Amino acid sequence: MTRLETMLGGSPYVAYLYGYPHKTAYRPLSPAPSLESVWARERREALFLYLHIPFCEMRCGFCNLFTAAGPKEDVVQVYLQALTREARRVKEALGPTPFARIAVGGGTPTLLDVAGLHTVFDLAEQVMGADPHRLPVSVEVSPETVDAAKVAALRSRGVDRVSIGVQSFLESEVASVKRPQKTAQVEATLDLLRSAGFPTLNIDLIYGMEAQTEETWLASLRAALRFAPEELYLYPLYVRPLTFLGKKARAWDDQRLALYRAGRDFLRSEGYTQVSMRMFRARHAPSVEGPVYRCQEDGMVGLGCGARSYTERMHYSSEYAVGSREVRSIIAAYSERTEASFGEVGYGFVLDEAEQRRRHMLLSLLAEGVEFAAYRQRFGTEALADFPELAELETHGLARRTPEALHLTDAGVERSDLIGPWLHSEPVRALMEGYSWR
Repeated sequence: MTRLETMLGGSPYVAYLYGYPHKTAYRPLSPAPSLESVWARERREALFLYLHIPFCEMRCGFCNLFTAAGPKEDVVQVYLQALTREARRVKEALGPTPFARIAVGGGTPTLLDVAGLHTVFDLAEQVMGADPHRLPVSVEVSPETVDAAKVAALRSRGVDRVSIGVQSFLESEVASVKRPQKTAQVEATLDLLRSAGFPTLNIDLIYGMEAQTEETWLASLRAALRFAPEELYLYPLYVRPLTFLGKKARAWDDQRLALYRAGRDFLRSEGYTQVSMRMFRARHAPSVEGPVYRCQEDGMVGLGCGARSYTERMHYSSEYAVGSREVRSIIAAYSERTEASFGEVGYGFVLDEAEQRRRHMLLSLLAEGVEFAAYRQRFGTEALADFPELAELETHGLARRTPEALHLTDAGVERSDLIGPWLHSEPVRALMEGYSWR
């Protein structure tokens, strides 16, 4: 029995691959290279600028993001000052650089007050040189932290996409994942966002929560569609080490696949196009304007504690933790850093050519598919020759090959969280397995 066949006999929910390699494969770099050397050979025609706000009003029971709940105001202000120092040093290293996208994430960026939000956008525009009025700009929000003044500030700074984590429109379901959320507040917030005229509204929902049924899951989807979101992300519940749910003694892999299929089929029937396992786009969604950005090929400049930066040969970030004490300690250390210290890269992962090829293949496969010509143009070799194991996906009906590309089938898409980990390289798998959660 092959490794894929063994994995197919278990849970389809192994790990969500939103980047490769995962941050748990990062390690301290010694000696620490300079920012200038890390970016010296990188293509810079279309970079993604990401600004990270590692604070939330609360920590949900499933959350393993790098975020601290309920920070004091002085902690936030000191953090924003450090973010400013980092932006200045990064800009010094990069020089004139065109950006293709801007995103502000977290945590919950709208935990900041209006002045704090303007500070973040001033850094993007005035320090980094990324004009939010000319580029696609996305910001994450939450029902508990958004008000009319903050919405007006975001619109005035050029934000054209807001993403809101609702998870469920049933209070009993969100309470089961330690999220004290009121449906009336959620609906009022969605009304506010729609009335503000953001071109793209994304709603995040979660399936697999305690006591959730197909009926209640579809009820949440119907409630979401009342606000005509341009995008919907459907996330399976993951229970991570050190989270509230991770400490509960129960099995969670009971109904997620059935709920996924019910949600997928419902959204397709309502005219939504499935882009990936998680993402669904409405017919009325606007086309993305601005420079072309391809995550397989183009780099990312991450600013803030917890943000990741990508070049072709190096991925780097601050250290990673989930436990609240460790997260706060890392944020405190970040906030004390001098501008000069931000000129060194001390924690990350060096991608050799084999890992570069694997990353391109993986990120392509789990989205639009592996385009053979694009792969050949970038690497000078054939994707199927470099990764003969991909043929096994066809054998099991998980992928379909055409002369131009290899695409996942419906059966493959619903097992994206198994296929991604299956395709990890042995060195990356060993690093992830050797990571000590803290």
